Amino acid sequence: MASAHPFSSPARPLLRRSVPALGLTALLLLTGCAAEKAPAAAPVESTAPAASAYPLTLENCGAEVSVEKAPERVLTIKSTSTEMLLALGLEDRLIGRAFPDGPIPEDLGGTDVPVVSDKVPGQEAVLALEPDFIFAGWESNFSADGAGDRATLAGLGVNTYVSPAACQAAGKPDKLGFDDVFDQITEVGAIFDVPDAAAELIAEQRTALDDLTPASDLSALWYSSGSDTPFVGAGSGAPQMIMDAVGVTNIAADVDESWSPFNWESVVDANPDVIILVVSDWGTAEKKIGVLQSNPATAKLDAVVNERFITVPFAATEAGVRNVEAAATIAEQLESLGL
Repeated sequence: MASAHPFSSPARPLLRRSVPALGLTALLLLTGCAAEKAPAAAPVESTAPAASAYPLTLENCGAEVSVEKAPERVLTIKSTSTEMLLALGLEDRLIGRAFPDGPIPEDLGGTDVPVVSDKVPGQEAVLALEPDFIFAGWESNFSADGAGDRATLAGLGVNTYVSPAACQAAGKPDKLGFDDVFDQITEVGAIFDVPDAAAELIAEQRTALDDLTPASDLSALWYSSGSDTPFVGAGSGAPQMIMDAVGVTNIAADVDESWSPFNWESVVDANPDVIILVVSDWGTAEKKIGVLQSNPATAKLDAVVNERFITVPFAATEAGVRNVEAAATIAEQLESLGL
């Protein structure tokens, strides 16, 4: 589901070939030879993205953000925001990153960007870094007990931005689609004045999506965490978007949330063909498989008995530049399982 860009810029003029103004005598001379000349070239329109026109004003999770110039000192919170900027070639703008969900993929670089906090940094620590922009993966990262209230930070000259898919009060897509992710890439590219890098990244990801061969007649549980009560990928966020891309039916698709508490009875009733395990440092695949095998009800599931497990990194399961990679990885693992 595509959404309109929440910022606007002046239309880029067409690139046209022009002829200097001619005097009357020259014009008469040319008229006599007109039949022998080739037709004038048609106007040429540029397809290159326009450079950002500052200030950019956009609505982000119900807050108005005005960007006067491309940010130069950026703090990222959560892996999705860090990886977005790295994928756009903006490592030199990063002064630090916080609350990482796992290691950064080697192909993105970023190993020299310091981790300033394993969790959400406090406002005092944030301001000591002197950022001019904070890019957060969750709206809850901005609070008086966290990195600081957005209005307070704005008053101190620090702009803030949240991944639109993580908005809570306003601005969140009804049901996340890859076009929404690509819209965010475009928006971030405009904020940082790198529209060409954004367009190239989107083109690469669209090609990778088109290359996927969806499965058929397969159901899956997207198991994120929890033992007594499972926390699962539900029907309106990144997990559902990724499963749709690989042709897998989500057994929790009727729950209108990105992620949601579920119940083991519903899992047993659905008896999914495959179980997708979200892995992280705090929740390994082995730990989740142990939960499934130790529960008398889930231990009898076909996917558990036959060890039809698929793994996906936590950082790739939230809306961002690794969602297409997650879909491709799941498709490869389904094929390796013979499904």
